[in-house]
Amino acid sequence: MRGNLVKREPSRLDHWRKMGLYEKIQEQNANGPSFILHDGPPFTNGDVHIGTALNKILKDSILRYKSMQGFRSPYVPGWDCHGLPIEFKVTKELREKGKDLSPAELRKACADFSASFIETQRGQFKRLGVLADWDEEYKTMKPEYEATILRTFASFVEQGLVYRSKKPVYWSIPCETALAEAEVEYHDHVSPSIWVRFEIPGHQFLHVDGPLYIVIWTTTPWTLPANLAVAVHPDLEYVEVKHNGATYLVVAQLAENFIENCELEGATQGEKHLGRKLESLQANHPFIDRKSPVVLADYVTTESGTGCVHTAPGHGLEDYLTGLKYDLEIYCPLDDKGCYVDDGQVPAELVGVTVLETKGKCPANIEVLKILEEKQALMKCKRYEHSYPHCWRSKTPVIFRAMDQWFVSLDAHHMRDKVLQQIDEVKWSPEAGIKRIRGAVETRPDWCISRQRSWGVPIPVFYDEDKNPLLDQKVICALADKVAEQGTNIWFEQSAAELLDGIDLPADFAGKELTKGGDTLDVWIDSGCSHRAVLQQSEKLSWPADLYLEGSDQHRGWFQSSIWTGVIADGKAPYKSVVTHGFIVDEKGEKISKSKGAMSSDGWVKKFGADIMRLWVASQDYRGDIRLSENHFKLVSNVYRGVRNTLMYQLGNLAGFNYETDAVKPADLTPIDQWALMQTAGFVERVTAAMETYEFHKAYQEIDRFVGVTLSRFYHAILKDRLYTFAPTWTERASSQTAIYQIFRALARVIAPVLTFTSDEAWSFHVSGEELADDSIHLQPWPKASDFQFDAQVAADIDAIINFREEKVNLPLEKLREDKVIGANLEAKVSISAMEEDALLKLLKQYETELPELFIVSQVTLDTKAEGEPEVTAAHADGERCPRSWRWVPELVSAGDFGNVSPRDRDALKALNLI
Repeated sequence: MRGNLVKREPSRLDHWRKMGLYEKIQEQNANGPSFILHDGPPFTNGDVHIGTALNKILKDSILRYKSMQGFRSPYVPGWDCHGLPIEFKVTKELREKGKDLSPAELRKACADFSASFIETQRGQFKRLGVLADWDEEYKTMKPEYEATILRTFASFVEQGLVYRSKKPVYWSIPCETALAEAEVEYHDHVSPSIWVRFEIPGHQFLHVDGPLYIVIWTTTPWTLPANLAVAVHPDLEYVEVKHNGATYLVVAQLAENFIENCELEGATQGEKHLGRKLESLQANHPFIDRKSPVVLADYVTTESGTGCVHTAPGHGLEDYLTGLKYDLEIYCPLDDKGCYVDDGQVPAELVGVTVLETKGKCPANIEVLKILEEKQALMKCKRYEHSYPHCWRSKTPVIFRAMDQWFVSLDAHHMRDKVLQQIDEVKWSPEAGIKRIRGAVETRPDWCISRQRSWGVPIPVFYDEDKNPLLDQKVICALADKVAEQGTNIWFEQSAAELLDGIDLPADFAGKELTKGGDTLDVWIDSGCSHRAVLQQSEKLSWPADLYLEGSDQHRGWFQSSIWTGVIADGKAPYKSVVTHGFIVDEKGEKISKSKGAMSSDGWVKKFGADIMRLWVASQDYRGDIRLSENHFKLVSNVYRGVRNTLMYQLGNLAGFNYETDAVKPADLTPIDQWALMQTAGFVERVTAAMETYEFHKAYQEIDRFVGVTLSRFYHAILKDRLYTFAPTWTERASSQTAIYQIFRALARVIAPVLTFTSDEAWSFHVSGEELADDSIHLQPWPKASDFQFDAQVAADIDAIINFREEKVNLPLEKLREDKVIGANLEAKVSISAMEEDALLKLLKQYETELPELFIVSQVTLDTKAEGEPEVTAAHADGERCPRSWRWVPELVSAGDFGNVSPRDRDALKALNLI
């Protein structure tokens, strides 16, 4: 066995491909119980990220383990091909080249782009050692898959869940599209925090002297042109704050903060009013000629601000709901590019100004602040640091923008309750996952499913001359049949009449001239339908899946979209259990991303090899965030070398040993070998328990401890003398080879799911003496603790003696080395004295002949004493040093040409026919 993983792993991959290893595994387990892990599809928009590599390695390790346990575990990988990430990249490249393509041409460019990265990513996944049914991989852009998406959507329509409404949605200005919640990420952000006064003319029913104002606080000044009301909490008290002849209404609990922030020196507090008493007050908008009535809202808090909330129904969900309650216009004076429109209400100086923030500056905020200052409505402006939603693709702050979109009602027919009930029936790991997804489902607003993009599955809606939508389940299913044959490109290439040719229309639309809609479906529906398009369509697979395994962000993404589609279309969750892992972070704890220049998985593989990467993945408790650095890989590399050296040591000492003819019977094994088998049985049992719960970091720790301590420090060190100096025919040597044979076969199989290349290489040499063998380790069964036969009492006795060595014998030996009396332990003798009735002395006498070997010294003497605790002393060994075994013996004897050696070594040389 040689190292150099980077250069030598590819030849093993090629060997697996030629021998059809994946197919052989499936054929071997064809009649076994099934275990289906459904693959969440990565976006095909770049090289494989280190986090995606971690995900695929975890999946592959689980499936390899399950296969070794006899499960039929087919693995069908998938690819998410549609959507914003791909269209954004392609459009950017085309614009840089000065090209402007039609939707159909853009779709072709996106399809080619996606296909090219499928090839790239597939190669990178294979290089990681991932075994899969690559011939059956699924792609969301395949016509049959697209047809399943439409049929799933048809079930939404059939149940009356889909509706169109003008509601505020997350909007990405650079990408010019609505975003799903899962496409939004939160980053620290600095906003202008402003206090603005709205005049209440005539005081109305409040009896105050001088000007009267209600004061709002906001961190989005650019939304003020869309202000239509001021919200107060009905059950909170609002106080009159008087300063320089003017009166300001704010919530009583924040009055002191308001006075301090706005620097109102000498201000006093007057009469208080319950919030509900302020309803119907009519304030003036600070710079637009319209009223801003005071309305009531339970979501108003006293955490910050003034307790008087600026309300723009077109720019926030809570504002929107308040607008519906008070019949306010859902007003949003912005175009798709985030610029104010000239609608007769927006001030002329704001028309055409963008709300898009660039380099920390928002032109609209700047202009609105100028207007407020001119109108003397701005009381104070400060910097405010907070977490704010950003577009996951452009990395720019998103806005809430009201516009006509298609939504799925999540509460109709008690659908949300049904999903929550299914969540409770799924096993979540870590257990906190159930709280995360329940929280996400419970608070999620209706699902905005329309996107203003070209690269995706179209929403199959048609409109008549009066803009009435035709969205019919039977029509959609008929269109899905056409898409299954021709793909969704037909939507962009054919007219409405051509698309509907041969399809029966509802009576209300028959004979009318129809036009097709221009929106595409949210890509989370695409990937969320994978269980229907893949698991339900393949004879090799089954539904629901036994396991979904993805990053913890998928509680808001794929896990959620999958369970919604599953419950709506099939009445059940598409998975039985869900395992999540954290994010890859750097040494500072910051998330690693390709956009920040992080090295791809291929880069790490080219530097260290796939097995090192796989071992690094196994070493991490992936349930939390995972720190990554070159130092981590170097530490793991040291552990890897220990494993590899152990396998090489064992293979070397099995040379010439035929287990069928040379093995020693279990009852005849020497005590140390029985101890080693006991340790191996416990090791296998513990690793199996860890693998069953997918806790690879525990398996990694067990492997490291077994190899580094149990074998290298104890067992292999103890065996060196008999393995290197005893004759092959001697029982002691054959006993150890018998144990090593069993231990090697267990260790090699235990590490196989993780160290796929190294374990297979070791196994190949073991079974054939060659580097590559068709009898792959990945076709072997998982070892069991019951495979190992040993005398439990003997093994326990040796365990007690080894513990005694560690606690008592090593101390005086270490002192001898420090004093330079000895160099190695074999130069020492150990004396142990204890009372005759002492249990320890009885145990040591029982194994007296094995003690020098167990302690790795030349001589051990046992003595009795009258009283006191057992005593251990050490000194330089007596006699002469054997040049062959390095043991000290009373005297050396002649061994012919080999000179003088110990009597035992002379006998070994004779047995070898060397003298």
